[in-house]
Amino acid sequence: MKDWLRIFDQNVLVPPHPQRARQPIKESTAFQCVLKWLDGPLIKQGVLEVLSEVGCCLRVSLFDVTYRHFFGRTWKTAVRPVEQLSRQPSRIVFDESLYFHTSLNHPNIVAVVEVVTEGRRPDGSLQALSCGFGILRIFGNKLESPTSASQDKRLKLYHGTPRALLHPLLHDPVEQNKHMTLMESCSLQYMLRPHPLLEPVFHLLPENLLVSGLQHIPGLLPAHGEKGDALRKPRLQKSVTWDLDDLFFTLYPSLEKFEEELLELLVSDRFREEGIPRDGGTLEILERRLCVGVHNGLGFVQRPQVVVLVPEMDVALTRSASFSRKVGSSSKASSGNQALVLRSRLRLRELVRHPAFAIVFQLEYVFNSPSGADGKATSVTSLSSVACMHMVRWAVWNPLPEAGSGKVVLPLQGGIRPNPSHRLVYKVPPACMSSKEVEQVASGTVQFQYSLSPKGHLDTLPGHGHGPEAEQQPSRKPPASPASPPALPARGHAAPQDSPVGPGLSLSQLAASPRSAARCRSATPSSPQPAGSEPSPAQAQGLPLEGRICHLEAELSQASLVLGASVAEHLQELPFTPVHVPIVAGVQARSSGSKLSRASMVLLQASGFPEILDANKQPAETVNPADPVQFNPQKEESDCLQGNEIVLQFLAFSRVSQDSRAAPWPKTVYFTFQFYRFPPVTTPRLQLVRLDEAGRTLPGSLLHLLVLADRDDSSDAGSPGFQLKFLAEPGFLRPGEQSRFSHYLAAQALQVDVWDGDSLLLVGSAAVPMKHLLRQGRPAVQVSHELEVVATEYEQDVVVSGDVTRLGSIQPIGVYAVVKGWLHLTLANIGHVCEQRGRDSSTLPPSRSRVISNDRTGHFEGGSLLRRGAPRPVKNVVQAQKLADVDCELAAMLFVPTQRRSKGPQGAGREGDAVRRRKLERMRSVRLQESRGELSCWGASMLAQQSVRAQHARDLQVIAAYRERTKAESITSALSLAITTKHTVHVTLGTAEFFEFAFRNPHNTQHTVTIEVDNPELSIISDSREWRFFKDAAKLHTPVEEDMFRLRGGLAPQLFLRPRETAHIPFKYQTFSVGQAPAEPSSEKGTDPGSPQKRSATPTKHAKVVFRGGGGKPIAVLCVTVETQPPAADQVFRFYHPELTFLKKAIRLPPWHTLPGAPVGRPGEEPQVHVRCSDPNVICETQNVGPGEPRDVFLKVASGRSPESKDFFVLVYTDRWLATPVQIWRIHLHSLQRVDVSCVTGQRTRLSLVLRGTQAVRRVRAFTSHPQELTTDPRGVFVLPPRGVQDLHVGVTPRRAGTRFIHLNLVDVDYHQLVASWLVCLSCRPPLISKAFEITLAAGEGKGANKRITYTNPYPTPRTYRLLSDRPDLLQFREESFQVGGGETYTIGLRFASRQSAGEEEILIYINDHEDKNEEAFCVKVTYQ
Repeated sequence: MKDWLRIFDQNVLVPPHPQRARQPIKESTAFQCVLKWLDGPLIKQGVLEVLSEVGCCLRVSLFDVTYRHFFGRTWKTAVRPVEQLSRQPSRIVFDESLYFHTSLNHPNIVAVVEVVTEGRRPDGSLQALSCGFGILRIFGNKLESPTSASQDKRLKLYHGTPRALLHPLLHDPVEQNKHMTLMESCSLQYMLRPHPLLEPVFHLLPENLLVSGLQHIPGLLPAHGEKGDALRKPRLQKSVTWDLDDLFFTLYPSLEKFEEELLELLVSDRFREEGIPRDGGTLEILERRLCVGVHNGLGFVQRPQVVVLVPEMDVALTRSASFSRKVGSSSKASSGNQALVLRSRLRLRELVRHPAFAIVFQLEYVFNSPSGADGKATSVTSLSSVACMHMVRWAVWNPLPEAGSGKVVLPLQGGIRPNPSHRLVYKVPPACMSSKEVEQVASGTVQFQYSLSPKGHLDTLPGHGHGPEAEQQPSRKPPASPASPPALPARGHAAPQDSPVGPGLSLSQLAASPRSAARCRSATPSSPQPAGSEPSPAQAQGLPLEGRICHLEAELSQASLVLGASVAEHLQELPFTPVHVPIVAGVQARSSGSKLSRASMVLLQASGFPEILDANKQPAETVNPADPVQFNPQKEESDCLQGNEIVLQFLAFSRVSQDSRAAPWPKTVYFTFQFYRFPPVTTPRLQLVRLDEAGRTLPGSLLHLLVLADRDDSSDAGSPGFQLKFLAEPGFLRPGEQSRFSHYLAAQALQVDVWDGDSLLLVGSAAVPMKHLLRQGRPAVQVSHELEVVATEYEQDVVVSGDVTRLGSIQPIGVYAVVKGWLHLTLANIGHVCEQRGRDSSTLPPSRSRVISNDRTGHFEGGSLLRRGAPRPVKNVVQAQKLADVDCELAAMLFVPTQRRSKGPQGAGREGDAVRRRKLERMRSVRLQESRGELSCWGASMLAQQSVRAQHARDLQVIAAYRERTKAESITSALSLAITTKHTVHVTLGTAEFFEFAFRNPHNTQHTVTIEVDNPELSIISDSREWRFFKDAAKLHTPVEEDMFRLRGGLAPQLFLRPRETAHIPFKYQTFSVGQAPAEPSSEKGTDPGSPQKRSATPTKHAKVVFRGGGGKPIAVLCVTVETQPPAADQVFRFYHPELTFLKKAIRLPPWHTLPGAPVGRPGEEPQVHVRCSDPNVICETQNVGPGEPRDVFLKVASGRSPESKDFFVLVYTDRWLATPVQIWRIHLHSLQRVDVSCVTGQRTRLSLVLRGTQAVRRVRAFTSHPQELTTDPRGVFVLPPRGVQDLHVGVTPRRAGTRFIHLNLVDVDYHQLVASWLVCLSCRPPLISKAFEITLAAGEGKGANKRITYTNPYPTPRTYRLLSDRPDLLQFREESFQVGGGETYTIGLRFASRQSAGEEEILIYINDHEDKNEEAFCVKVTYQ
């Protein structure tokens, strides 16, 4: 047992990344890697001086580049002494072999080799230092294993440690990353090759385990000799067969109490974790399973056998003669102490007489939750959501080598101790027993009889092809890895009364299994099968039948589904509308009526805003925003001024009347928006400068000019306003995009978000229509808008009124839209004349460029000999390049120095320099001979020349070998270029780009062509209806064929072509993923974010289509270059949500006939709406509703950790084939730290937030979105020390009951950066009303009324009280606080303000003590008539 525990504890493996487990399972491949020697000065001289007994070793680990995840176990070579580093070149010889096998056949699965130096410090302690690492590629780029040819290779080494691979900046390919520094003259000589001889011993070695040939593997015979490699040609040890009989488990204090406690804890856990009510979360035990397998310390030799245990009393009712154990001997006349027994014999053929081989017992319970309140069994369709399995106990038995038969009693184990299955195990009783003997059996015991099989002791260890699964299902190929080996011995090998045996299942497989009338703890068994009877054929196949236990390992066969359908019916789903607050999309700007008087408009126009002029320096034509727009697409396309310069002028910002409950008016603001597909724009901070009060018409409507603010928040001396320009010219727009840009201006509205420049809180949003920017042949137009800035608040809990089972009857409550002010904005469009450029293939109309052909690909341009971009005086004459200049690896292997070769001009100039240098060398040698004339100098010169000639000769040999090695690859590349057609498509998110490839069979024979596409976003259109739809949209008149392709499931489609026949193959490129969003540039005054130098570079993708003939040889190659362009969002939604929670929102679509591009149909013919999301982790869906009903798009998004933010797009389609989206929404989800506060309205609740300092000293200030309800201490600016911890005291005094959110930001006042942010979730309950009053007032322009109420101090001592009201706009106090003696009465003066409209209002009056705790609460009902 000690050997097994030692090997088990030393070989714990880190599993691969969870995403790899979801990929299709592949066959495991075995490898042998020989690490030969290490070249180069890796160890510095300083290390040798500090450390003694210095040695060097190699450490090898498996690494997943895609997910930046190390897995498996690190393997280490023997430490080699470092003594001969003085000689050059330095070399450390290892010559060690390591073996492993893996099924992760992917190019990004690599082996990381680390060079480690070990030595002893002066105090004698051991120290290890990393000297560098290398990345060993196991698989090629084409998902293929390395070739079988054993060739030595050199591994480049890099500075640093392998932990650098975890840095997020190291993207694949890692070797070419700029942060990786190559170690000069340092390399590792190795050899990597497949090792098929390791496949017969896969069951003894876990996957991804790196082992040495010198390491002893349990189950293998040692190699011949002392230094033999046991894994080079592994040999299996002989196995013996053991039989286990009379196996039973005893659980303490009794089986009944043990299971009752287990069920109670599970129900309590479900109530705490999942919120399932205790009364509705009852569980029942479906099965008690036992998994028995042979373990060699590294892993299970075969998949464990799964059998079913039953209570002892159930066996007593149906026991047969084969069950030899007496019931009374174990229970001792006590039914409460019964055990779990196995009614059959277990036979284990994989055991080897080795100290590390052990038998592992695992006790599992399968639970089921009844679907109905009466506890009836669930149907087949509901089992997938209610079945679960837990391991409760396990045990290990290591047979003695000389044992033949006997009886064993083992203590069961549980709790957090590591187990062979690496799963969580049910807890063990507390260790408070009186003795160790009692403590060992407190978790239960397992008892059984063991004996050697009389059929023979020397059975060979079974291979993978001899398992029982192969016997039951001959057509299936059994897996080759120990993670999924063949299942267990077949039932034919067991006794007739054997418990059914099946493979171990995961939870997903368990949930997918059918269920029958199983015998469980809370269910009554029906018609049990008599003991001793043979199982029927249906039972042998594992079909669920009445009267027999159906085990969960039964397959979902056709018969089982038929039987399941006969006993249970599917529930019929009722129409139900999700309780989500719908947000109405497509909010139109309301700028028709002017909110300013004419006097204010005069002051605004006289403020000195820059005048907008056209190309002829004339003022642009002013358009009234209330006038209708007549859009003529032909007039826009025929306009000679094809360049459009869009100008945005932010002029002023006016606010509504000041509300005492509202936040104070900001001092500075900034704006964020995105125009068309230009990069998102964030303006600089703009100062709000108040205009002369003489221009005001309303006492609360204040006008503030927008002036560019300096660093010290002072206004700039320049002209007021802020101006931005976007240049949409043919150089920016792709061919055919001009009409789309015109439709964008005609139909879309630009959404502008207004932010507080000091608190960085969102003030509100405004939407401005852009249809007035259409020039319609005019040189320039401009339009001025007064836009409402609206802030929308959502309550945390949504109250819905209406019948939820009726469509269209839901009336959401809890959405508040508040007008914060008006934004004065001027838009202009100035036309420009663009230069006429020559027409090339890239500027053809889209209708013609959608058909490409491979007719012109059969020519040769010189291959790699051609100097790209160089002038070619003769058509078929090219100039060769030196091989050392082409390949850097070849240049590194040459003996002649290459420093001079890399400098100087290219081409013929370099050859002239070489001739000149050769002549100078000859002249220098002649002068040297003439001046000295000594024989010794001549001899030295001759030796130098011979050395140079020898180096040149060796270089020529290296170059010749290099040419022979790359000749086949170069010829193949040149031939591939001759049949390659290149095409470029410009794609936008969600829009399908359609084109046809006119493929011509170049041969005189017919071919069945297989079309292989390496990019999932590029697909072949196989449906003729979809093909016809895209042809009509592109106005193509090429022929359409029915059943053109032969589809073979997941394989590549095939096409039949006759000799010299041409076929049009339709392709569609469509992407729903968005790359990394570009950074939001900050535009200073007068800058142009739409200029070419400001446009962000978009990523370029590539797709390759290979057309292969019958023999697999390529006939044609189509290379598609994809130029991605950022999408133009129709509307922007911004949500703030607590971190690590789910955001559930419903966005209501506008009427479908108002969407751009919607077809005009008869009444009642509404198109079907489809939605897609750019983030695959976001659940986005819509439901079909009745005619005339509004449509909602439902979103479910998981928020990340604070302060992360998610940015994704939602695409709405109205066509069947998802060709072009009619709406594109951009959604921002900000995750904030959540602070839950439970409070009473009118009473202050105090809490503290922890502030953590950054690396530098910061001057910060706390800002809140509701300053009247939430206050902070310190109030003003305070200093946050670096890396310090400080408390921010928060006081919350809510004015109204309910649940809502309050934003709290901590801002650096010097740099205007967000340091921390919280989302305060208030749950406010109303106070207890002690008195109620009623008053009637006149509505309209009345003066209000003065009233008085009395309050008596109930305390014997004087007290000071504060007065608050939930409606300070309607009720004011004569005094905010008062002091009254003990037992005395005080008169409170009230001033009620009038209201314009009639109605009723309930106003609460809070009387608080000096700590703001509520003493009394009065309610005054005011009726306005």
